[in-house]
Amino acid sequence: MPAKDGGICRVKLPGGLLTSAQARAVAAVARTHASGVLELTNRSNLQIRGVREACQGALVQQLLDAGLGPRHADADDVRNVLISPAAGRDPGAHLDTRPLAEQLLALLQDVPAFRDLSPKFAVQLDGGEALAMLDHPHDIWLSALPGGTQLAFGLAGCPRGEVLGVVESDQAVQLVEALLRLFLQLAGEHTRMRQLLAELPAQAFLARLPSAFQHATPGFASPAPDGVPLGVHAQAQPGRVMLLAGAPLGRLQTEQLQALAELAETEGSGELRLTPWQGVLLPDVPAARQAAVAQVMSDLGLLLDARAPLARMLACSGSAGCAKSAADTKADAQRLATHLGPHGPAQVHLCGCPRSCAAAHIAPYTLLAQPGGRYDLYRREQGLAGFGRLLATSLDIDQAGEHLAAGNPE
Repeated sequence: MPAKDGGICRVKLPGGLLTSAQARAVAAVARTHASGVLELTNRSNLQIRGVREACQGALVQQLLDAGLGPRHADADDVRNVLISPAAGRDPGAHLDTRPLAEQLLALLQDVPAFRDLSPKFAVQLDGGEALAMLDHPHDIWLSALPGGTQLAFGLAGCPRGEVLGVVESDQAVQLVEALLRLFLQLAGEHTRMRQLLAELPAQAFLARLPSAFQHATPGFASPAPDGVPLGVHAQAQPGRVMLLAGAPLGRLQTEQLQALAELAETEGSGELRLTPWQGVLLPDVPAARQAAVAQVMSDLGLLLDARAPLARMLACSGSAGCAKSAADTKADAQRLATHLGPHGPAQVHLCGCPRSCAAAHIAPYTLLAQPGGRYDLYRREQGLAGFGRLLATSLDIDQAGEHLAAGNPE
């Protein structure tokens, strides 16, 4: 897709998985055919920025040769199944969601009718992991119950939303297929589940499903992680740990990805997993090597301390890469970080326009750019729509930093 700084190539990764060989391939094409800038998305995918028009065909072919394409050429857009980056590794999980995620991805790609779904239509699959993004709103979600033989499910929300029923794990694919077919039958002009449910109540929607999928609502709630869980985490596999690092403002350079590929081969199992927090998880590191590996990742410019100001910031591509943005949000975020210490706001989102591309959820604080590169400051509050309560208007980035650093932005 075109952008102000050149073409953008979005690469969808099944379960966020990127092998070291694939990481090398991405780094090579980004360096050869584009600007060398990579963006990590909040759906555990990546984007290559600054693709030169004459190089588009070669770039795509090399990515396909690395195994990064869809099963069918016209099924790329529907590959939207989000799982925890720690799936199969998290000791707190009720279910290893990877086999089910593979089945759901195959379903989405293999049924021609499902290619009519919106590129934003998505399924979220939660195995009960501690490392999970539960605030990411999806059209269909499933969440494993203790024991792993059953999944709670719901629509147009996330696993802390309204639970509509329970399905046996071995019936989950059939349930999702039935939900997708029913949505396409009833959706009309609507592209997302929440739009349809605004007209047709969820229970009325479910009543049209085969009776095998109508179940009593259980008492169930998923725990919510507190902030971005950066750092070292125990693995279910004895003697192994996984390191979750943030990419500052969601961006990596090709040299960083190349170095991560080498680190995954020498210290892990040759896998990298991108995260919905716009970072990278390196699994299967020997526990005795965790300090050394953490130091290497830190030396690469990655963030392993959730208290770091940049670890608590989101920013869209900004005016340097997007014609719709009213401010250079990436540069402003770097400057804003100099005002904030380790005890600043939980999260700040710098948003170049009201579309809010960089965040899947409303952050505790939002700086919305205005013409001329100034910002309006909002605070998320229960019951208020949009970005929440307007606290201040027409701030330059230094004034915004002073407000936020004060601890009481009002």
